[in-house]
Amino acid sequence: MMKFLMMMIFMIPCCFLVNMFWLVQMMMFLLMFLFMNLTLMLNVFNNISYMISCDILSYGLILLSIWICTLMIMASENLYKMNFYFNFFMLNIIFLLIMLFMTFSVMNMFMFYLFFEGSLIPTLILIIGWGYQPERIMAGMYLLFYTLFVSLPLLVGILYIFNSMGGMMIYYLKFLNFDNYILYFSMIMAFLVKMPMYFVHLWLPKAHVEAPASGSMILAGIMLKLGGYGLFRLLICIQKLNLKLNYIVIIISLLGGFYISLKCFCQTDIKSLIAYSSVVHMSLVINGIMIMNYWGFFGSYIMMIGHGLCSSGMFCLVNIYYERLYSRSLYINKGMMNIMPSLSLWWFMLISSNMAVPPSLNLMGEISLISSMMSWSWLSMIMLILISFFSAGYSLYLYSYTQHGKMYSGFYSYYTGVSREYLMLMLHWFPLNILILMIDYSMIWF
Repeated sequence: MMKFLMMMIFMIPCCFLVNMFWLVQMMMFLLMFLFMNLTLMLNVFNNISYMISCDILSYGLILLSIWICTLMIMASENLYKMNFYFNFFMLNIIFLLIMLFMTFSVMNMFMFYLFFEGSLIPTLILIIGWGYQPERIMAGMYLLFYTLFVSLPLLVGILYIFNSMGGMMIYYLKFLNFDNYILYFSMIMAFLVKMPMYFVHLWLPKAHVEAPASGSMILAGIMLKLGGYGLFRLLICIQKLNLKLNYIVIIISLLGGFYISLKCFCQTDIKSLIAYSSVVHMSLVINGIMIMNYWGFFGSYIMMIGHGLCSSGMFCLVNIYYERLYSRSLYINKGMMNIMPSLSLWWFMLISSNMAVPPSLNLMGEISLISSMMSWSWLSMIMLILISFFSAGYSLYLYSYTQHGKMYSGFYSYYTGVSREYLMLMLHWFPLNILILMIDYSMIWF
């Protein structure tokens, strides 16, 4: 694991050399394929260096992080063309990747907390530095204060565990079982805000709408998954209390998921609509984790990987339109099938994956999550039916509104898609629909 960290650190000087934009991207692809060749043993931490190691949970999420960060550089070619601080942009992405890599692989709880919070800084710089509207400062403040406000109790909870256990290794948490209500809420709230759970989700649409394409990709692709990863790791020491109190979080998530899927129909900004759909997906993931059975854990893990690829791809599509029309409004981005028919195929494929159509990973995740919810309580079926129905509804609404109808007559010049954009969409869609062939291995590992 240390060799990958070293490779990322030694990529930093390349950011400042002349004409290195594409070389850095190729090195990220190389890093990705080297990491894919790691051998994983079943159910244990392996590839251990001094502080970092890797099991199946870390492996999938690190792989996703490297992949999304590579595609972020690919999506931001305009910065390179316009010579808009692209060296600092690449440095920021590599720094963010190092933070995420360390978050997903450290075995020490305090180091996990440090990198978990540290990944906020490059994200904030992305939003404030390369965002489009003046409101991006406000969005950055929302992002910072929502997540930092609840992370102090998490730090206190980690220090309490250290005081009780005499160590901070995540691996040893399985030998503990605390029965402390304050500890329970202080441990889970930071992750629920990061996911985000309904009621504490307001920072997400704001951050998405103000962020550049790359910022939205990393927010939807990875940052939401940090909360799920933290819950996976730290719930194990408070599982007795969690089985007693999980109904609170589950009911809020189910009702919130339903309400927000209705709210998606009210959006006029395409990015905002996709951001709210992320909240709906994450509410299902929270439910799967809180129920704490095998199908729930497995479904949440698969859903996190699937959602990361799918919604990142959809933000790329929005950015492709934005680069042409300089607007993300649904009223202006109409009738796109007339000018870019090949792109409407990619809209269809990614939106269909978003509403869990086979053979996408989202389908497998939703099947597992619905099974686990039904095993917990059959009453949850009512909300699950509504969420599934309306998520298909707003996906179709988004597709039909952007592709059909009369073209906006206010723009005078237009260029169709370039091969880089189609390759980028292919690299989102291909793993999302091909990985389902390997699903049995994931199930055995998990």
